[in-house]
Order: sequence, then structure tokens, then C-alpha cells
Amino acid sequence: MGESSDSVSVDIDMLPFGGKEHVVKTSKGSISVYVYGDQEKPALITYPDVALNSMTCFQGLLFSPDSASLLLHNFCMYHIDAPGHELGADVISSDVPLLSVDDLAVQVAEVLDFFGLKQVLCLGVMAGAYILTLFAMKYQELVLGLILVSPICKAPSWTEWFYNKVLMNLLYFYGMCGILKECLLQRYFSKEIRCNVQGTEADIIEACRRVLDERQGLNVMRFLQAINERYDLTEGLENLQCRTLIFVGESSQFRDESVYMSTKMGKKTCALVEVEACGSLVTEEHPYAMIIPIEFFLMGFGYHRQPYFASSSSTGTNPTSPSSRCCIAPELLSPESLGIKLKPIKTRVDIDVKV
Repeated sequence: MGESSDSVSVDIDMLPFGGKEHVVKTSKGSISVYVYGDQEKPALITYPDVALNSMTCFQGLLFSPDSASLLLHNFCMYHIDAPGHELGADVISSDVPLLSVDDLAVQVAEVLDFFGLKQVLCLGVMAGAYILTLFAMKYQELVLGLILVSPICKAPSWTEWFYNKVLMNLLYFYGMCGILKECLLQRYFSKEIRCNVQGTEADIIEACRRVLDERQGLNVMRFLQAINERYDLTEGLENLQCRTLIFVGESSQFRDESVYMSTKMGKKTCALVEVEACGSLVTEEHPYAMIIPIEFFLMGFGYHRQPYFASSSSTGTNPTSPSSRCCIAPELLSPESLGIKLKPIKTRVDIDVKV
């Protein structure tokens, strides 16, 4: 793990999550890290998808009441943004070398080195899930477990490669233009939430569109280029020993790849949860569907919900929570892992959607 130099800490009232921003200087360039919570607690690091940052990618999950009693109660959050994706970022100079996916994984390791973190849990979404999976392969001794949302693990197909090239050209010549934002919204969200029957956009889509307006197109292009040049992780997946929980939306464009990834990792170490009527960005579109599987997953590490807190997800009082299909191997829910014995879970709950 490379040695990182000094960082700059910034306290701003309007920072995402109300935390502190650290600009950590790594051997691969500076990177922004938002720290939220008590740093004496165990660490949970996050990495967002292309054109998103910690505020736009994880706010729906981490700051729901159910999640606060589980995740914020147990962990200090270290939100790592891809270079140039932080709030108020300037355009990265053209003199700065383009980073590869390996470089981005090294940056994550140097962030841990700077904060003195010995072992962490990781939460990544799409491109961010790939970076954290690669990081876990390179530094297995640092990673206790992975929570991956609509992850990718293969090299891009020719179709994806060409499509991303078109997006990069749009970013280079036109920045965050209208058609590019539509392409990204299709990447993140299901058709159901993008095109509702009333003909009006959901609040979450309007909010995401405003955030994309603030992104620096050339910075997004750099991250997208790194992801477009990624390589296949299949061989490494078979040797990855940390326990992994994968979420994927039923209508996600990465669904097949997420299922493939779970089969390669095996039922003894990996559980797959498929969320109905949902796109790739499960953390924002249907965060309540993630709470119970995450709770069971974390029990295997000895983490429990804040005492005397009743989960609305578990009691079924949350009307917006979608159904999910969750298959968790007995090995992940064994007495050794959890202190209790549970059978494999397979649930499907139908809900009425008001139109």
C-alpha cells in the first residue's frame, strides 16, 4: 500500500451528510473523502457510480430511519468520491494523467492508510462496486465484507464499449447536455420511475437531474474512460474469500452480470437479492428493500440494530417498499456466522402501486 501525504480537512455546514471533507493526497492524485460519524467505530467505506457522488448515491439508503439504527449506529462512514466528482469540484487539468481502474483501487488503499483503517466493510454501486471488488482482490487482508449494488465484473462488451465511447464524446464536446443526462438516468433508474403514468417526473429524478447539471463533464469522462477500459475479474472472484451481499434491480441493465458475479463467487460466501420494479440504483430508488438483507448480513460480523428500535421494513409498515427475491445460503446464516439458525430466505411480497 502506497504512502499517502498530508490531507486538507474542510468543515462546511452544507457538506453532504453534515460530515467533514478530507482531500487526501495519494500517489495517484488527490481524492475527496467525506467522513461521517464517530471515527472510533468500525469503518464502512463507500464508492459511487459514474457521475454520482456520496450525497446522490447513498443518501436514500443511509438516512432512512431504519438504516440509521443499523448502519449509522454501528459504523463511521468514509464516502470516497471518484476524482473530480465531489461537491463543487473544478475541472481536472488535462495535464493530469488519466487513471486506470487499478489506479483508482490503489487510491482506496491509500485512503485507508491515511486514516489508519486496518479492516473495513465496503459498499459500492455499479462502477463503484467494480472498483471496490478490485480493491478487495488486491488487498484481501483489509476487507471484511462487500455490499455491492448492481455490480459489474466483466470487461465491457463491444456494445457497451461503443456506447460509452459515444457518451465520452458527448461529454468532451458538449458537457452535461440533455441527451447525456437522459442516458445516465436510464442507467440509474427503472422505466417505471422515469416514465410514470401521470406524465410528471418523480422527485428523485428531478433531484438527480439537478445534480447532474453540477457535474464537470470532463471529470465524468475520465471516470467513464477508466471503467470502459476495465478488465474481467472472473478469475479473481473465485478466489475472493470475504462474504459478499449483492443487490440488483429487476430491470437493471447490469442484472445478468450481477447474477453471473454471484454464481462465480459461490453460495458459501455470496448472497444475491433481486429487487422488483427497480433499476440499478437500488440505494435511491428502493432503499427499504435493502434494510433486512443488510441486517442479516451484518449479524454475521456481530453488528446489530440499535436496541429498542423497531424496523418498519420488518413489520411491513412501509408502503413504498417493493418486493424482493432473496436467496441466502445457509452457510451465510449459520450458527457460526450469526449465533442463530435460519433457513434460506426466498420471499416475494406483492404491493399495490397507486397511480
